[in-house]
Amino acid sequence: MSKSVLIVALVLLCASAASWRAPAADGVPALSSKNTVWDGMGENEFIVPKSGPGPITSDPAHPYVSNFEAARTGKQPNFRIADLTNPILKPWVVQALKEANDDAFAGRAMFTREARCWPTGVPAMLLNPIRFVFLQTPKEVWMIQQADHRVRRIYLNVPHSANLKPTWYGESVGHYEGGDTLVVDTIGMNDKSFVDSYRTPHTSALHVVERFRVTDGGRMLEASFTVDDPGAFNMPWSAAKRWKRVGGVVEEEACAEDHGDYFGYEVEPVPHADKPDF
Repeated sequence: MSKSVLIVALVLLCASAASWRAPAADGVPALSSKNTVWDGMGENEFIVPKSGPGPITSDPAHPYVSNFEAARTGKQPNFRIADLTNPILKPWVVQALKEANDDAFAGRAMFTREARCWPTGVPAMLLNPIRFVFLQTPKEVWMIQQADHRVRRIYLNVPHSANLKPTWYGESVGHYEGGDTLVVDTIGMNDKSFVDSYRTPHTSALHVVERFRVTDGGRMLEASFTVDDPGAFNMPWSAAKRWKRVGGVVEEEACAEDHGDYFGYEVEPVPHADKPDF
């Protein structure tokens, strides 16, 4: 399949997802509905839990100021400096984050990997602030992002496959609970992605369980999730992300064609393939 044909196919799928309503069956939340999308409200940060181990956050001495916050407050935007004292971190992960911090302190443009057009993996896919839609069928749920036409497939009411080959998004299996929640279990991811916007690495043992719950009369969506990776973290940790339902449809938004070198420093090259992997 050519790149142009693939893009057209994804755009058509996105349009279908935006205009198709979830089956009116007991126990199936309406994650997809006509002419609405889920909007991440402009921030690439996870919500910290009220108690217990949580995600990496900014170093308190160097608080992160996003472009969105800068526009609201007039503060100077900056790149993220990770808090290296978070007890969830294995020593080698602390070192990796310290190196990223050092680059940011040196004035290098430490954009997220997503900004360089790399697949984001799970749970980092949840951080994209740009809109996405769900496509629900009896056997699968697709999450389709406007950003770079990323598609994640969740297979319903089946066990995980045996002997998974690691991939960028792994294998996600799920089921519905309580009429308002989609529970998703993901394993089989490679170790090439980061789990957040701070460039926190992980191993291929990464295991993520998400609970997507429709709230506020269908106007809001919250994903609470737990991350477990004994190779990278001293303990499982939890976080959340929220979106609001807004009118509109997803649009075509290619990445590589629009993202060049940033300020003379490429934190990593835009991914390139000499031959297709399908």
